[in-house]
Amino acid sequence: MARFLVSAASKSSGKTSVSVGLCAALSRRGLTVQPFKKGPDYIDPLWLGRAAGRPCRNLDFQVQSTAELHAEFVRHGGGADVLLAEGNKGLYDGLDLEGSNSNAALAHLLDLPVVLVLDTRGTIRGVAPLLIGYRQFDPGLKLAGVVLNFVGGSRHEAKLRAVIEHYTDVPVLGALPRDDALAIGERHLGLVPANEAETADARIAALGAAVERHLDLGVLLERSAAPPLPVATDTPATSPETDPVRIAIARDRAFGFYYPGDLEALEAAGAELVPFDTLSDAKLPEVDGLFIGGGFPETSLDRLATNHALKADIRAAIEGGLPTYAECGGLMYLCKRLHWRDTSGEMVGVIPADVRMEMRPVGRGYVRLRETGAGPWPLTPDTGDQAVFQAHEFHYSRLVGLPDGLTYAYAVERGYGIDGRHDGLVMHNMLASYAHLRDVAGNRWAARFAGHVRRCRDAASPSSTGEPA
Repeated sequence: MARFLVSAASKSSGKTSVSVGLCAALSRRGLTVQPFKKGPDYIDPLWLGRAAGRPCRNLDFQVQSTAELHAEFVRHGGGADVLLAEGNKGLYDGLDLEGSNSNAALAHLLDLPVVLVLDTRGTIRGVAPLLIGYRQFDPGLKLAGVVLNFVGGSRHEAKLRAVIEHYTDVPVLGALPRDDALAIGERHLGLVPANEAETADARIAALGAAVERHLDLGVLLERSAAPPLPVATDTPATSPETDPVRIAIARDRAFGFYYPGDLEALEAAGAELVPFDTLSDAKLPEVDGLFIGGGFPETSLDRLATNHALKADIRAAIEGGLPTYAECGGLMYLCKRLHWRDTSGEMVGVIPADVRMEMRPVGRGYVRLRETGAGPWPLTPDTGDQAVFQAHEFHYSRLVGLPDGLTYAYAVERGYGIDGRHDGLVMHNMLASYAHLRDVAGNRWAARFAGHVRRCRDAASPSSTGEPA
């Protein structure tokens, strides 16, 4: 087995492109690659999972304990030939002075040697003090080697290699040239998601070929070799509820932000997930509940707006009591109208507000939420306590024209949410929020939502009122 963490000196150094290329190149060699992504992220994992051919798993210090992080790594890494974890931001960047949740901290926790990706544009000799500083800052950190990225040609590469060899003992694993054909497109929220990029598979193949051609994968595998992890024999605990429920889930170009573990937790809680397409389907499938996750509805605004039949069906279903959960992009879709750039379009219209896209982030980063007790499936339903938990948000949009006096499931203690003070709008049997939840030990939301769907379905069935079924 080989396992390593891909990081960089700073963000936008190309580490995701390198990571995707490594997943593709190593998979093409017949190796089973299990990708991981540090932190809260949907977009990079979509690319990594698509390149590796198996779901990417998130490792997040903020919402998971170190024991849970380690267990997640072992559970999904056991049986794989290569475990690749992609970091976020720079190698030593973190939320506190000690770097307790940095990429370096994750490398120490999971015993991962680091592949350091360097943006070499505009530098030659300057790479030496940077590498020396990175080695001396944390001497105990294992360094598998460095990848020189955005190299300007063979002369540039030769000079960089000579400098690194003369001043350091860091192995150069390879050098990738500047090539627009290898770049994954970016926009306001980062990379374009793989579920939206029509050329995603071609881009992944090109990145894999470039990595195969320019990096010494043999040296990388040798320097990151490790004993195999145990193959996990445990499976997610199945809910004692034997009665399944059907939950429609939006899976298409506009909505694709779901954590694999959350979907597995829903299934373990007795939910059959029934996908539907908000862009082309005329009606919801026959279901007991509805889940619309995050995504980029603004980039599919016209198609969402013109699918009048589905919008009407969703509105009627929610207003008729269909248990519904919507996150971020899903929240936006359920509003009256979405405004982006110079255009706008009508959305579902359940939430009495418009959505306006801004030029700068409105909410970005981790949030701390306190339950108000008004949520339809609270964290502590039996005690009545108002639990506090962590989640994350990342949105350039805000709701405008939202009336006062509405009911919210969460009070925002850190972050922005819907209006800087509240998040988790509660209407009918719907909970819609900007916060993205993660089904982890401190917040097993999936089973609670499935239970809410089941209770609503049973309460609405004719047999529950004594009427003949």
